[in-house]
Amino acid sequence: MRILVLFSLALTACAQDKAKVELGRYLVEEAAACGFCHTPKTADGAFDKSKWLKGTTLDIQPIGAPPKDWHKASPDLTPSGKLWMKWGEASMLKYLQTGLTPSGKFAGPPMPVYKFKPEHAEAILAYLKTLR
Repeated sequence: MRILVLFSLALTACAQDKAKVELGRYLVEEAAACGFCHTPKTADGAFDKSKWLKGTTLDIQPIGAPPKDWHKASPDLTPSGKLWMKWGEASMLKYLQTGLTPSGKFAGPPMPVYKFKPEHAEAILAYLKTLR
């Protein structure tokens, strides 16, 4: 009987984890559309799925002189990227909730400021952790 209860609890936890990852995928890919700036494109303009959210040189810029803090490249958002190594998971979570980097500043243009609810920020991290 104990094994059945433990198995049932494990299945429930697995289903909850899967739902969290799926919510994070939706928020990253559809709502925030992170791939547009954080994924390189192939020669035909399609996203390079082999480098999904690995960062890239940005091909956008405001007309005229860009602001002095305008970023010319986007960082790798995957757990193996320098951003995760530099910030750590706790700072990534805080950034998604407050829009503030570990130094207490906004990321700078063209990155918009997002302030996700804690459960949404956690879902985004759960999804990003699935990427390699």
